[in-house]
Amino acid sequence: MNAIMPTEQRKGILYALGCYGIWGTFPLFWYPLNQSAMPAQQILAQRITWSAIFAIILLLIFKQGKALLKAFGQPKVLATFALSSFLVAMNWLIYLWAIINHHVVEASLGYFINPLFSVLLGFLVFKEKLNRIQIIAIILAGMGILWLVILAGNIPWVGLLLAASFGFYGLVRKLAPMPPLAGLTLETLLMLPFALAYLAWCGSQNILVFSELNALQKTVLFASGAATTIPLLLFAASARRISLSLLGILQNLAPVCQLLLGLLFGEQLVGAKLGGYSLVWLGVLVFLYGAWQQMKQAKLS
Repeated sequence: MNAIMPTEQRKGILYALGCYGIWGTFPLFWYPLNQSAMPAQQILAQRITWSAIFAIILLLIFKQGKALLKAFGQPKVLATFALSSFLVAMNWLIYLWAIINHHVVEASLGYFINPLFSVLLGFLVFKEKLNRIQIIAIILAGMGILWLVILAGNIPWVGLLLAASFGFYGLVRKLAPMPPLAGLTLETLLMLPFALAYLAWCGSQNILVFSELNALQKTVLFASGAATTIPLLLFAASARRISLSLLGILQNLAPVCQLLLGLLFGEQLVGAKLGGYSLVWLGVLVFLYGAWQQMKQAKLS
């Protein structure tokens, strides 16, 4: 048994690195569409469509259709997943808008904040206790946001909305658990009619952007289904094999990659704005230190 566990843990770490590595390089994945006239709303509709197709194919391959069919007979589950679909669609739309409009650095802020926001939601909704380190981390992040609003004169609405939408999405999914693949398939199927209706309307108004895309841009759209589904499956596989504390530490790979890509794309992070971001990053480091301490204590106990 002891010989198996380290192997499983290594697998879990590799799955997590794969998941967060993909999410971290998403700005690079979507970059070809920056050179097109396609707005974020149409990219979102295309992403939903191809994600639904890819998820259904995987669902049939792995024979998980029963869980999906069962959900259609449970009105409360459908209502819960309708809400989660709305939240994840909002998260995807804001993120795509941020990439197209050169706000990748601000988007990374949202995913730095996200773990802290999730801890705060656990405290407010589930009455989970906060330890001293978590409280300090949340206060530092809050000070960083206030710094950006007051001293930098910049409300980081992209980062805040990304953190809030993904945080509440996780909360809703916690209330109605389903196998990851079946849950994602249900979410995309619930979004699919709206996505198709919007694309049809764009076509009727002659504002649909597709035929003028080059081969690379079309490939990005077709591959968006796999790019959406695969990291979520990697995340689920890693969560079964490693602790939440370790998962939380590895999670920061994604916003670090996004931040570096944003700077590489020429976005600026100077002056008072840098001060606010630095406070948020300090809060994240404090939070990571607390998670690392918990891991050490768990190993000793």
